[in-house]
Amino acid sequence: MESTPENSAGMPAFLGKQTPLPASPEEAQLDYVPNPRVGSLYMVRFAAPEFTSLCPVTGQPDFAHLVIDYAPGETIVESKSLKLFLGSFRNHSGFHEDVTVGIGQRLAEEMKPQWLRIGGYWYPRGGIPIDVFWQTGAPPEGLWVPDQGVSGYRGRG
Repeated sequence: MESTPENSAGMPAFLGKQTPLPASPEEAQLDYVPNPRVGSLYMVRFAAPEFTSLCPVTGQPDFAHLVIDYAPGETIVESKSLKLFLGSFRNHSGFHEDVTVGIGQRLAEEMKPQWLRIGGYWYPRGGIPIDVFWQTGAPPEGLWVPDQGVSGYRGRG
């Protein structure tokens, strides 16, 4: 599991510190902390309604509403490090499919949750909205998995 070192108090490395935005997703480090409810089946949701990356063809900004749901295993992702990781895509060129699936795969590989899914609801490019979905598999039996709550494109609200 790739993560940043904890400080001497055992706290995540980014909390309480001014931290510059990583220059790229590859340079961004995700920080993980022990799951405070190991053995409990529950779901965590992160929504990033103002996510941006760059079109690999035109260099113009692309915008998406990302929703990341996961059932923690031994660790949880620290939210400030996730925010910095997602922000690092501002200057990253990638197709919607690569960006969305890549975020989900990196989180799944490093955090090793019981289950994870990501929905990338991309605003129109060339008049066509593109929605990309990826998950690690079927959710664990008994896990409450609400709808991601992002409506089909109608001015995306």
